[in-house]
Amino acid sequence: MTRKTRASGANDPESLKENVGLAAVKVKDEKTKVKKEKSRRNVDEEEPEDSHVNSQANGVDAEEGDEDEEGGEEDGEGSLRRKRARVNEDGESRAHSMDRTQERIRVQTLPRDEDGYIPGSIVRIQLQNFLTYDWTEFRPGPYLNMILGPNGTGKSSIACAICLGLNWPASTMGRATDVKSFVKHGATEGYIEIELKGAKKQRNVIIRRHLSADKKSSSFTLNGKSSSGKEVTAKVAQLNVQVGNLCSFLPQDKVSEFAHMSPQQLLRETQRAAGDSRLTNWHDTLINSGKEHKQLQEKMTDEQNTLKVMQDRNNQLEREVQRYQERMRIEKEINMLNILIPVNEYHEARAVYMTAKEKQRKLHVKVKKLKEKNAPAHALLEQLGVQYKDAEKAREKKKNATKAKFTEMKGKWAHMDKLENEADDLQNKMDSLKKQEKERLRKIKELQSQSTRWQAELDNPPEFEDTNAIMEQQREISAKNTEVKKRLDNLQDRQKVNVDESEKHRSIIGRAQDEFKKLEDERHRKLQRLGQWDKDHADAVIWLRNNHEKFKMEVFEPPMISCSVPDGRYINAVEACFSANQLKTFVCQCEEDYQTLNHYLNDSSEAGLRPNARINVWFRPKRNLVPPPLTPEELAEFGFGDYALNYIECPDGLLWFFKREMDLHRTAIGLNGSKIDTGRVMEAVSRFGPNGEGGGANFIAGNVMNRVQRSRYGRRLPQNQTRDIRQARNLVNSSIDPEVKRKLEQDIQQAERALTVLEQESATLTAEEREIRGDANKFRKDWEDLEARRRKVQETKKHLATLEAKIDQNRNKIANLENAPSVEDERNRLKQKLIDVSKKRVKLVKEYSTLIRGVIADQTAATRCGIEFLQIGANRNALDAMCQQKAEHYQRALAEFEEADKAYNRAKTDAKNKRDVSLQLVRDMDQEFQDEFERMEHDGSVHARTVNELRAELETQEANLEMIMQTNPGVVEQYERRKQEIENMTKMLESHEKAAQRLEREIKTARDKWEPALEELVASIGKKFSAAFDRIGCAGEIRINRHEDYDKWAIDILVKFRDKEKLQLLTGQRQSGGERSLTTILYLMSLTEEARTPFSLVDEINQGMDQRAERAVHNSMVEVTCKEDSGQYFLITPKLLADLNYHERMKILCVNNGEWLPDENAHKVGNLMGVIDNVVKLRDRSTRAT
Repeated sequence: MTRKTRASGANDPESLKENVGLAAVKVKDEKTKVKKEKSRRNVDEEEPEDSHVNSQANGVDAEEGDEDEEGGEEDGEGSLRRKRARVNEDGESRAHSMDRTQERIRVQTLPRDEDGYIPGSIVRIQLQNFLTYDWTEFRPGPYLNMILGPNGTGKSSIACAICLGLNWPASTMGRATDVKSFVKHGATEGYIEIELKGAKKQRNVIIRRHLSADKKSSSFTLNGKSSSGKEVTAKVAQLNVQVGNLCSFLPQDKVSEFAHMSPQQLLRETQRAAGDSRLTNWHDTLINSGKEHKQLQEKMTDEQNTLKVMQDRNNQLEREVQRYQERMRIEKEINMLNILIPVNEYHEARAVYMTAKEKQRKLHVKVKKLKEKNAPAHALLEQLGVQYKDAEKAREKKKNATKAKFTEMKGKWAHMDKLENEADDLQNKMDSLKKQEKERLRKIKELQSQSTRWQAELDNPPEFEDTNAIMEQQREISAKNTEVKKRLDNLQDRQKVNVDESEKHRSIIGRAQDEFKKLEDERHRKLQRLGQWDKDHADAVIWLRNNHEKFKMEVFEPPMISCSVPDGRYINAVEACFSANQLKTFVCQCEEDYQTLNHYLNDSSEAGLRPNARINVWFRPKRNLVPPPLTPEELAEFGFGDYALNYIECPDGLLWFFKREMDLHRTAIGLNGSKIDTGRVMEAVSRFGPNGEGGGANFIAGNVMNRVQRSRYGRRLPQNQTRDIRQARNLVNSSIDPEVKRKLEQDIQQAERALTVLEQESATLTAEEREIRGDANKFRKDWEDLEARRRKVQETKKHLATLEAKIDQNRNKIANLENAPSVEDERNRLKQKLIDVSKKRVKLVKEYSTLIRGVIADQTAATRCGIEFLQIGANRNALDAMCQQKAEHYQRALAEFEEADKAYNRAKTDAKNKRDVSLQLVRDMDQEFQDEFERMEHDGSVHARTVNELRAELETQEANLEMIMQTNPGVVEQYERRKQEIENMTKMLESHEKAAQRLEREIKTARDKWEPALEELVASIGKKFSAAFDRIGCAGEIRINRHEDYDKWAIDILVKFRDKEKLQLLTGQRQSGGERSLTTILYLMSLTEEARTPFSLVDEINQGMDQRAERAVHNSMVEVTCKEDSGQYFLITPKLLADLNYHERMKILCVNNGEWLPDENAHKVGNLMGVIDNVVKLRDRSTRAT
């Protein structure tokens, strides 16, 4: 079956000629290079000629996504109301406003040729074996082309032909992805031929694409010559054709995709299709440079932090390094002094030695001459000296013999004294014999009297009790007492059980009462709640409470325990300011405590926590804080109560943590969010202080936490990030668990009842104990009475036995006294002993007389020897005096020589020793000291100072060294290494700062060009878009959605189709299909006047519209696309309403299908112009008839 398509022109050739004289508008002849949208890159890998399309379509960045809250909040007041002075490309400042009235310069495509076509417009399309077509050829007009026909005739096939013929991928149409699928069923091959209008005074571009049903690949010819797909794409790009842009080419199956485009994609596609041709390049520059600048800033921040840490560490080490260097210098100086001192000591000792040697040699010669002169006298003097010694020995021998006899006489004399004393004692004893006799008689009489008295007591003894009977009574009492003890032991066992039970129940009562106290203790309940949440931190709190003495200052427990919010209305807002970690953080007040707490809780297991427990510990030194953003008056004005810090009760030491770490002194709280103007508060809290501080803060309005900060780029507008506040769980005062309380009360009551019973039982046992102990006391008293009687009998018997022994002793004493010798016998014995002593004394006197005579003889000999000794000594002394008189000069010389010789020997030994020491030290020096020593020897500074001066210098340097603490050499190495790293990082930072400044300049330059141009474009589109919606009784608005990140800038389309609705963002889900289609076509129509593409196409955009909307859209499209400076436009639709507007620049293309079509000349079939004339005539007749 053959299908043919005839194109019936509403414009005859004469009407087309009218367009030839239209003046061409001068525009910039810029060739922009575009990229294909990433989401539409599904080109088959087997089509080599199509694979290059990815490089020609300007796609949406991969980072495009949903806008974040900050962007939405920032633009919430409407970007259309913002105005500012901008600088144009010529450097002139001009005011921009979205509602300005001056005429805006239109962005034009390439200059229009004399035939009315713009370069890049489609002049002719020829198809063979393509989808529904066997063969067809038609020529679109240079303005609006309406392609009409029933469903299934092949209208959308024309759109497919344009897409594939210009080497865009098949996926652009949203249908088949293989080009072979477009070959007509039953045919083996086909082609698409498209003729594009060439630049002015240049031939048209004819592109033919050959398709095969058997393979995925295809081939191209360009102006009849075989070409690659890349060459075709390049040629099409020169003419700025954008089939891949939904804003200029919207196939039937992509209508819904347009509404699903993200606002970021819409901005990208709008920039590509309309406005300044450089918008996309500027935007890309901002995105890439912005990302690079952000990454560079983050990197610089990290590097600056690292650099600061390294600088701080090196600053801490610098003093130690200086001390180390100074110590090394002093040690080096000391080492050199320790060498110089021995060297100079040897130098000085050698000088002394040479002087002493010279003096010793001179005195030796002098003494030798004098000695030779006095030699004879000295020989005689030596002979007398020998005689003098011999005489002295003989004298000493005689003296020693005399001394021995004197010693023996002394012994005899002492023995005589002893015998004399013994004789005196014997005489005294003889004199005392009478007294001793009287005393003996008296003692005998006294002993006899005692014995008589004791015997009388023995003869009349007292009566005794029977001890056996007493002991029998004691045994009976003991037996009874044993029974009492058993009763008492049994009673005591029962009492012990009673006491134990009582103590047990008292303990239960005590523990329950303690638990009651703990339940009433809020800090304990909070600790229990913390333990349920994080046991490690709860264990750490318990450890801290038991180890306060380890810390210098008070260490504060986590805010969850140590803080409270007295006013319950603010507790949710206050807790919202805390993160989970901040609620569990221990706060220290000094660095020492911070290190100590970290050591026990995190760095070691000494606290007994789990090995992998990580406890939050915080400390920061005090410094200046950023002041609160609002004054008290402003707080009241904006509807706030106070800052969060003022609603918290806590120890004073925690205030620094809340200010420094959490900015609670800058977080305002207002309970009534409806009274707080968020916009005004944002501007107020984001103000900068006089020194550049501030620029952002937090505030709570009702149940919403607002985090405000200023953008780091562009105009640095305030941005707000919000989140809802949850119900407080951690700072609330927990109530007492009634079940726990009931259980404790029950335990106490049970224990008290049991204790009452036990106390009654205890009273009974006490009474029983008194009774038993009474019996025991009675038995003990009876037993003790019997024992006393038994002991009395025993003591009496013992006393009588003692008397008998004493009487016997007295008898023995009397016998001894009576048998003692008589006085006369004793006197005779003493006389005889006295005679014996006297004989010994006479003998000793004779021996003593003999010794006296011997002493006299020895003393005479000793005196003679002494006289001889004295004579020889006198002769020697006289001769010696004579020699001294004759050789006085010699003696003086000799003394001088001896002194000089001693000095010489001392100097020689000292110099030799010092030489050895100094030589060894010099040999042991390392090369550095040897070089330094050689330099000093060369310049003479080795001996420039005396030894005393060197020693004084050594003492000074050693004192200096002692004042400098020892430093680890590794610290110096670490300092030098880090110093080099600091230099390298400083250079790197300088390089990065220059790069950041360059990027900032690039961003500013690009934004100063891009943002005004984009605002101008969006304002123009928005004005037309709003007007189009107004004409159909709806509302529409287009806004620029700004963001800190340039890849998140977007165009928001807001529409309202019902009176009671508010403007809502166009999405793929919120509006109906007809509403989305209407919005899409109105946006594309608003974009038409700004378009840079040579032609645009929309396919069946009117699906789902009601007649009113469809008519309004059609009429507006005719008006827009048929203006004198409008580009080529294709509108594909399967239906038309009656009485639609018509313009002479329109061209109607009707697609017919069937097995047979009549000839065009027969009956004027297909002449739409005739049909239109007939309709007009009929309308006029009807008007006249009425």
